Amino acid sequence: MKVMTALFNPTDAVDRARALKEAGASGVFTFEGPHDVFTPLALATAVDGLDIMSNVAIALPRNPIQLAHQANDLQLLSEGRFILGLGTQVRAQIEKRYGAEFDRPVERMKEMVGALRAIFATWHSGERLDFRGEYYRHTLMTPTFVPGPNPYGPPPIYLGALGPRLTRATAEVADGLLVMPFGTKRFLHGTTLPAVRAGLAAAGRGEDDFEVVPEIIVSVASGTGSDDDHASTRILLAFYGSTPAYRPVLDAHGWGDLQPELNAMSKQGRWQEMAGLIDDEMLHTIAACGTPAEIAAHIRDRVDGVSDRICLYQPGPIDVEPLAEIVDALSGDTPSDGAR
Repeated sequence: MKVMTALFNPTDAVDRARALKEAGASGVFTFEGPHDVFTPLALATAVDGLDIMSNVAIALPRNPIQLAHQANDLQLLSEGRFILGLGTQVRAQIEKRYGAEFDRPVERMKEMVGALRAIFATWHSGERLDFRGEYYRHTLMTPTFVPGPNPYGPPPIYLGALGPRLTRATAEVADGLLVMPFGTKRFLHGTTLPAVRAGLAAAGRGEDDFEVVPEIIVSVASGTGSDDDHASTRILLAFYGSTPAYRPVLDAHGWGDLQPELNAMSKQGRWQEMAGLIDDEMLHTIAACGTPAEIAAHIRDRVDGVSDRICLYQPGPIDVEPLAEIVDALSGDTPSDGAR
């Protein structure tokens, strides 16, 4: 199994990427957090043979030309090992933080993918750029701004999605789906995969043309048995759970009534109290917790038959030693606790 894990900070991106590769990670990804999503990836290309991916870059506030140049350069620097992962975010973030429009995000995202493909095609073949959509219009590409054909081809485009409409649209137009980290086995198999199959069928595509990449929250136990072992993970789950967009995951397990309660508490800044509402059942259903072997067993059970690539999401940078143990366990080099 290919295991990708996160880069958090541009200042140590090269050293961290090198250490993660030595620990067995096949690649690294970044997310749209307190730092630019692309800068650490550009730095990580200094580490040979490492896959890199934005997981995810927020698409709607950006322009397709801008994204195309960033993606093309990262594909060049990584020698064809870059995946452009895009996401919509939620209305409040797009409208209030980015100051951009959010209406009809599924349609906008589909059109964004079409615009990117048109731009890449123009750069590769020299054909005239003539993309005319409802949200994006690109009809000029003078030679001064053409990078020319990328020797590694255009980067694949993956979309992050949770709801069935965007998940289905992703399967129709993109190269892969990035499964949101706030999820469960039941939601993945009962909601996400049926939407993927519907999208592929609508587009006349086969499953071999599309990759599903689950991202799973991991929480490594300290070994002390302390109640605080997973405190930061409970806070993270409470944050996700407070967001209306993630209620369907809670609904799948009968926990939906918790979402508005968490949402109300988040507006009051009661983060520690919110974490106390994440009980052990919820914690261990959504996140892979425990020893590296227990984490690997959870991941295997969740993604069996779905994917041979996963992304490990952590509340903070995971230590290299337990990461190496997780990778070993996923590759079958270490038996799970249940097999001992």
